[in-house]
Amino acid sequence: MLVLEQTWGGGIALTLMTLHTDQDKGDGNLKYILTGDGAGSLFIIDENTGDIHAVKKLDREEKSLYVLRAKAIDRKTGRQVEPESEFIIKIHDINDNEPKFTKDMYTASIPEMSGVEVDAFLKSADSLLGTHLGTSVIQVTATDADDANYGNSAKVVYSILQGQPYFSVDPETGIIKTALPDMSRENREQYQVVIQAKDMGGQMGGLSGTTTVNITLTDVNDNPPRFPPEYGASNSSYQFSSPESAPPGTPLGRIKANDPDVGENAEIEYSISNGDGSDMFDIITDKDTQEGIITVKKHLDFENKVLYTLKVEASNPHPDPRFLQLGPFKDTAFVKISVEDIDEPPVFSRPWYLIEVDEDAKEGSIIGQVVAQDPDIAKNAIKYSVDRHTDLDRIFNIYSGNGSLFLSKPLDREETPWHNITVIATEINNPKQSSQIPVFIRILDINDHAPEFANYYETFVCENAKAGQVNQYLYYQKTFKETILECHLEDFNILA
Repeated sequence: MLVLEQTWGGGIALTLMTLHTDQDKGDGNLKYILTGDGAGSLFIIDENTGDIHAVKKLDREEKSLYVLRAKAIDRKTGRQVEPESEFIIKIHDINDNEPKFTKDMYTASIPEMSGVEVDAFLKSADSLLGTHLGTSVIQVTATDADDANYGNSAKVVYSILQGQPYFSVDPETGIIKTALPDMSRENREQYQVVIQAKDMGGQMGGLSGTTTVNITLTDVNDNPPRFPPEYGASNSSYQFSSPESAPPGTPLGRIKANDPDVGENAEIEYSISNGDGSDMFDIITDKDTQEGIITVKKHLDFENKVLYTLKVEASNPHPDPRFLQLGPFKDTAFVKISVEDIDEPPVFSRPWYLIEVDEDAKEGSIIGQVVAQDPDIAKNAIKYSVDRHTDLDRIFNIYSGNGSLFLSKPLDREETPWHNITVIATEINNPKQSSQIPVFIRILDINDHAPEFANYYETFVCENAKAGQVNQYLYYQKTFKETILECHLEDFNILA
């Protein structure tokens, strides 16, 4: 027999059927007994009348078929009056289960700018058919425990309750797709979509269930770096300054272009593309802050140039070819750097000086001159002096006003052929600014010493010595000279 599920009298036993035997005379001598699936718990039988009752709610989704057996026995003898009867109770489905999604919440992601990628023909057909040919995001699935083979109780149809007009859902498959082209993560990153699954084919009266889908737009490199509008190529420039004494590598300031992308897509590389300062300055990229750091590349000289202009370029190192048509993925800005004057020490005209002077030069004689000047625009006056640690005997002196060196004591080349002294140039207005230069003084020899014999000589000559015969070599030398002159003794005359 067929019985609708959920059949129950709501606390009152509901009669499903009545068993009766011809042997029952109605005198109460027979007793009806029920056995099998659910006997005694779901189904009971009135032992006097044979009425079978359902005492609990029947649920087809738990059990759809029950096999029961019934018999009638004589109360006095306990014997069956007829063979046992078997009957089947089949629970007939009703729409008592709403669709349930496999997850209470779904999470999905899709790259931004994932458009409705169809050509014009497909777009037209899509419009006519009322379907959405967008980019697939995720598929949701709902199941219905009702009988799929009977009616529409388990026929599920999907619809979108929240998330339009950005997304759509296929009513049969549950595939969620984008519904708008060129969705930008920079405008909105997170979307919460609510999907409904309704049975009975979506018709009125059907049961429904819902789920939430959290969709995140992931980043693509669709934005080029841009300098702030006030520093763009056609607007104001960045302004920095540097003392002329700044050594190479000194950072002067930072510039920053903005890229609304994230991660690798927001990385920026800075370079100097043009400008009269491209040889004097450099720019490096701070990978942590994505800023460009302007640094000194070569030594600066205020007296040579006081203002430099740089054209700086910011670019993406990882452009996406799909979006190159959006324009160049780089931007430019101008940087102006002013050089500040620093009070510099005097600069000599040479790295060192060599002066030659005769050893018989008179005291007070000028033997040479050193020249230094203040490299600054102020051209401060210079005074000169001799570092007395390099001239302990005070042989030399210098005129403080013009750098002329003169002798204070006589010279002796044979005693000291070279003198190495240091001359100091100092700014009069700022004595802290001073420079030193080595001066090498070579003493030139003059003929101021007569030759002298090295030893006393005593010579013996044989009486039969021949003319021109060499008897002995005599040597003489000039004091402190390296050359030794050889002389011959002949006929008692010295031949030199």
